[in-house]
Amino acid sequence: MTPAATRSQISQPSRIDRREQGVAAGLRDLFALLGDLLIDGGDARLALDRPWGRNVYGCGPSPEPDVLCFASSTASPISERAYARVELAREQLMHAAISLGLDAALDRRTEEMRCELRGHLGLADDIDIVFSPSGTDSQLHALALVRAMLGESVTSIVVGSDQTGSGTAASARGHHFSTRTANGLAVRTNTPIEGLSGDAVLLPLLDGASMQPRGDIDAEVLDSVEALVRKGRSVLLQVMESSKLGWRAPGMGCLDEVARRWPGRVQVVVDACQMRLGAARLRDHLERGHLMLVTGAKFFGGPAFSGALLVPAAASAALRCGHPIAPGLFDYVNRSDWPLAWTDLRARTVPRANIGQWLRWEAALAEIAAYHAVPEPFRRMAIRQLGESIESLLMLSPALRPIAARAPAPDASDGEFGFPTIFPFALQRDGGPLGLGETQAVYRALQRDLGSRFTGRAAEVAARQCLIGQPVRIERAGEAPSAALRLCIGARQVTDAWCDDITAARVNLESDIDRVADIVAKTELLVSDLSSQDLRDICNAD
Repeated sequence: MTPAATRSQISQPSRIDRREQGVAAGLRDLFALLGDLLIDGGDARLALDRPWGRNVYGCGPSPEPDVLCFASSTASPISERAYARVELAREQLMHAAISLGLDAALDRRTEEMRCELRGHLGLADDIDIVFSPSGTDSQLHALALVRAMLGESVTSIVVGSDQTGSGTAASARGHHFSTRTANGLAVRTNTPIEGLSGDAVLLPLLDGASMQPRGDIDAEVLDSVEALVRKGRSVLLQVMESSKLGWRAPGMGCLDEVARRWPGRVQVVVDACQMRLGAARLRDHLERGHLMLVTGAKFFGGPAFSGALLVPAAASAALRCGHPIAPGLFDYVNRSDWPLAWTDLRARTVPRANIGQWLRWEAALAEIAAYHAVPEPFRRMAIRQLGESIESLLMLSPALRPIAARAPAPDASDGEFGFPTIFPFALQRDGGPLGLGETQAVYRALQRDLGSRFTGRAAEVAARQCLIGQPVRIERAGEAPSAALRLCIGARQVTDAWCDDITAARVNLESDIDRVADIVAKTELLVSDLSSQDLRDICNAD
């Protein structure tokens, strides 16, 4: 036997061994507890408070059907329907990984999910989808892609900066928004990401003198863009399709004016993370060349976090030409996040399987599919009826003061989202508003079983565990900060109410209205019967 032959015979098995070891390692990850996988591959917001078993949003990693959940502006517990899909998807990926390897199997499945999401949303085949762990991660993806298309002299303008994700102020500047990336890399919050760091202009929607939306936002957007372009800057204009309070800005007329006056200098990115817009309106944005930030959580009720960036054909074509991408972005992406056709970016990205991100999107797709299986007339009727009932309950409550919604102009493209689905309210006691700290305490106390603190009917009400939209901080000139809570209609209220027997479906909707009434009753009980110190003690008990 020659030395060359010996080396060949020895080296070939070693390559096989390494491949088998990689497959085995990936399969070991898949065999972890499903609940642990569902909270993996994100940032600190997914971590569980172990004694309580829930994250900062009050959600655990397994179904909680007894929780009264009207929190779809923030986060929802995973449903039994979605959990079943996740279990099946994991089993199927295990089988595929044995023959293909985990990375190849995940690539194939992720591409199938892109096709499925396009189908549910009625998108053209040439719309590319970049998956991510969260909407905030997708903002970084968008910034990197816009800088690749327009050059490095890009400044972000964020419309609705007071009503978007907590990490947006950092991500809009190309800074780290948490203490670690979804890939597990330790970073320092608010420090620059290599190749992405820049400036941002933040435009709030709330009128500082009232709790109403400001009326000059379109003019402010035009003025801000004009000022930046005059300085030689290109602009990433992030517009709001549904804010935390359900507001939308600027108007389409304003965006048309931007496109007319500054062609090639401004790229619009639409914050549609709430996904509270009709399919026709979504397609209209893409046809105008707008990038879109979406999630499978929020309205659709998939588990937090599941983000994606929708990229129209013209932008995809520009990116395939090999434009340089900020090197720091690669700490935030995995190879399977990029579409298969984006070969240059895929070649530069490490294949790190983010099992948690993938499973959360599998769960979200189960919810999206279920919602779109409901006939459109029933969706419209259910959202309208639930909304009218929530508005009525808020108007009648002595402790919950509704905040005026920014009603969108009538538009056929809105579909069922021509009706409001987010209902913000402030809390008041003895005619005066509760402060930020007390409102946050009520929000957390709603999630606890407090039946032992009361007797009779009050004990039954206090025992209900309730999830609603987390507090939105409100700043008003000359006053201490306050906050708004939110009751939200999500896809799961509609999906779970639907059945072929329309009479039974209407009865199901009435049951949903009863659940909202229970949440309002418990909120009133907490505000009227518990002191500020009681609320703090409850929240610190765990």
